[in-house]
Amino acid sequence: MKTVEHDDQRWKLVQKREVNADGQFVFAVRSTGIYCRPSCPARRPARRQVVYFPTCDAAEQNGFRACRRCHPREVSAHAAMVTRVCRLLEADLEEPLSLAALSDKVGLSPFHLQRIFKRALGVSPREYADAFRFRTFKQQLKKGPSATAAVYAAGYGSSSRAYERTASRLGMTPTRYRQGGELTRIHYLTVKCTLGRMLVAATDKGICMVSFSDSVATLERSLREEFSAADLQRGGPKLHSWTRSILRHLDGHQPRLDLPLDVRATAFQSRVWTALRSIPYGETRSYKQIAKAAGRPKAIRAAARACATNPTALLIPCHRVVRENGDLAGYRWGLKRKRVLLAKEASKRV
Repeated sequence: MKTVEHDDQRWKLVQKREVNADGQFVFAVRSTGIYCRPSCPARRPARRQVVYFPTCDAAEQNGFRACRRCHPREVSAHAAMVTRVCRLLEADLEEPLSLAALSDKVGLSPFHLQRIFKRALGVSPREYADAFRFRTFKQQLKKGPSATAAVYAAGYGSSSRAYERTASRLGMTPTRYRQGGELTRIHYLTVKCTLGRMLVAATDKGICMVSFSDSVATLERSLREEFSAADLQRGGPKLHSWTRSILRHLDGHQPRLDLPLDVRATAFQSRVWTALRSIPYGETRSYKQIAKAAGRPKAIRAAARACATNPTALLIPCHRVVRENGDLAGYRWGLKRKRVLLAKEASKRV
């Protein structure tokens, strides 16, 4: 990647959480006093709050402290190695190098390579390879000569394997995605609520997204990115009624939400989301309890990831999951909103 010279370029990389920009610069947030690497998974601040520095030292000299989530100083020290591992994984999508083979090439033990890579990018080398292959598959579906060609260009080896691994993530079959998803129509609304702005989107089968932000533009952009191949239309009779129910729930007047859902999920995500929906209003559960309820008591991190990828806030109440000691962990729409939701539910509990 070429050297980044302008703030407009830097901001685009920060918005995309571009891994390849790590090590080129860090961005700092005036309102929090924290600086991060470009690919930090944390929620993005308003652009006006952001300043850029070429190094961690420069950020700290200006009074900012390192983010405890993305560890920019540690990542900076290992950026070249992590980038090399990424290129090695991308070079052979059909048979990605094993952790042992990667460790031999970069001169680290498998344990240390896994730890450093995951600390830097938030995923393991295998998860990175899988995500990169899926991105390649989507790109090839859009521009390649056929769905079959996209299957092999992305290294899946067979059509059945590709369809098995990608249909749920695309939200439709690869062939329909390639055709532009013209058969998938999604209606949406954005409304003001006690948590800022809320977007509710639904297919003809049920609600597929409930999201929060301080900006309507951010919500609509997120919807377009999530359902890039769909026909998005504002409004809809059912949607108005469903949105009113969600607002009543948010205000504490309708503790139970029983609205139809149309969400795509792996088998494990589905079990986690079912467990979340069974948590009574005003109560919480730990990630360990959710993992156990989903049938995999040791898969606590996987349960946390399933919570983090929940597309329908409130309907799948991932805000009701906390650490074992009762502390709040992450929330896709911000810890401040999670804290407000839990406090309101606790006060309204009957």
